[in-house]
Amino acid sequence: MNPDPAPSTRSEPAEPRAGRRAVPVWLIILMLLLFYWGMVYFDQRSAWGTASVYTPYRSLADLQKYQPPTASGNLERGKAVYETVCALCHNTDGMGKPNQAPPFAGSEWVLGTPNRMIRIPLAGLSGPVEVKGAQWALAMPAMGAALSDEDLAAVLSYIRQSFGNKASAITADQVKAIRAAVGNRSQPWTAEQLNAIQ
Repeated sequence: MNPDPAPSTRSEPAEPRAGRRAVPVWLIILMLLLFYWGMVYFDQRSAWGTASVYTPYRSLADLQKYQPPTASGNLERGKAVYETVCALCHNTDGMGKPNQAPPFAGSEWVLGTPNRMIRIPLAGLSGPVEVKGAQWALAMPAMGAALSDEDLAAVLSYIRQSFGNKASAITADQVKAIRAAVGNRSQPWTAEQLNAIQ
């Protein structure tokens, strides 16, 4: 019998191991520089803290005024215009003021045809007019002539759908069409002229 073969004097190569090598300083500096450049780039091109981004919106309420009109949003816009332009004479509750301005609540002028109602703020109304059975001597200026079609439609819709009124809304396209038909009229309407309009 042969004796066991002699063990090999050659050893097998050792399993490779990851060594602990230090990260080069230049790589750390490069990473820090890239990080710093990214922060500067983002800061210069983002809007954090830039006042021009938030102007003219100083509050959420200001921002909501400029949102696209919706059924309720348009009424909110109309209410804001009403309180700025109309409420001084007609009161915030739409009940009017004695010897100054007639009420909007339940008014046949408000609930009537939009074609007639749109004309009133565009050119004004003067002379005697009957509102809810009472006679009024009016001299209303053209308060809506300076408003945009959207704002005038919003405020008229607000009047027609507030104070207990349940009339249809008025669109900016309707206002635009009536504004074009009225043209540069400088004389206020009379009740007789408006009653002839359907």
